[in-house]
Amino acid sequence: MLLKRFLDYVSYETTSSEESTSSPSTMIQLKLAEHLRDELNELKIEDVYLSDTGYVYGTLKGDKGMPVIGLCSHMDTSPDALGKDVKARIIRDYDGKDIQLNDSLSTTVERFPFLKNYIGKTLVVTDGTTLLGADDKAGIAIIMETLVYLINNPDIKHGDIKVCFTPDEEVGRGTENFDYDRFKVDFAYTVDGGEPNYIEYENFNAASAHVKLTGISVHPGSAKNKMVNASKLAFEFDSQDMVPEKTEGYEGFNHCVGVKTQTAEGEMAYIIRNHDANLLDKQKKMFIDAMNIMNKKYGYDCVNVTIRDSYRNMREKFEGNMYPIELVKEAMGKLDMKYEAVAIRGGTDGANLTWNGVLCPNLGTGGHNYHGVHEFWVVEDGELMVKLLTQMLKDAKK
Repeated sequence: MLLKRFLDYVSYETTSSEESTSSPSTMIQLKLAEHLRDELNELKIEDVYLSDTGYVYGTLKGDKGMPVIGLCSHMDTSPDALGKDVKARIIRDYDGKDIQLNDSLSTTVERFPFLKNYIGKTLVVTDGTTLLGADDKAGIAIIMETLVYLINNPDIKHGDIKVCFTPDEEVGRGTENFDYDRFKVDFAYTVDGGEPNYIEYENFNAASAHVKLTGISVHPGSAKNKMVNASKLAFEFDSQDMVPEKTEGYEGFNHCVGVKTQTAEGEMAYIIRNHDANLLDKQKKMFIDAMNIMNKKYGYDCVNVTIRDSYRNMREKFEGNMYPIELVKEAMGKLDMKYEAVAIRGGTDGANLTWNGVLCPNLGTGGHNYHGVHEFWVVEDGELMVKLLTQMLKDAKK
């Protein structure tokens, strides 16, 4: 049922938009939201509610005296790759070799050597023209399947379980219209990661930068010592080594996610990331310093930088309150899983939830290579996550 549920969810186009100011950012997300609302109602989940901004809530009632635990996943998929008409393909008993996605594209073991870890497993892949949507429809499927299992096994004792499926996580707006009154929990988990044995309660501090470039357009035949080409300004501004493809672990980065230029004008969009808030501040200063240097060099305001903070590292909020982490660790031990705490080189809705008073670390889904056509999901790891959530909910104590 988990695989069937997942394939159903990825059939819905839910790409979010960074340019949109509506809530949700794309109305197509509401189709999946309505579907999930109807599923929750069919399961006779209580307090089911779909907000006009695209958030789906519900409560599986449990025993008093046990913690109220929240589970969250997001419905939208990244605008980094096409998310329409996903043609998922199931590979059973994977042989460890390159995966041919279509006539011209393969997911190769040379580029993705960790594929060898999944020999004998069931993989779901794309046809090489779209992303898959495991980020985070695998999380939604895992949560829904956990609810179904608990409903079908009423002898398993647990507290109230609050669920929320959010829109627009991929564009940094996943908690923008979150209703905390409908999600009153002792703590929560986002199910939005990779390996099932990972728990993540550290994430990047995040900011974004918008760079406006103003050139001087002159006919190229008489442009000597007059023209300032905004496209060349973009190249000059972006000359740096602190980029994602050269960083790992706790190293931060400045990532140019978009450039639009003509001779007379242009704009650039950046995301700025670091686990250390002080180092993030230094990175933001790099943008201001570069702006000032270039404006002085060209003798006018050719560069204008606007910086906006996005989310913060949740780690410090867990200091002195590690029970949500210990609960996961204990449950993994009972399932013979090798617990590993990993710092997220990204962010989740859980970061903002944590900073707003709901401790919310992140758990895995079994998905890999998110945001692109090489994305795949390991079905057995998703099934293991259902077991892990069930074990955690059973073991939780006040």
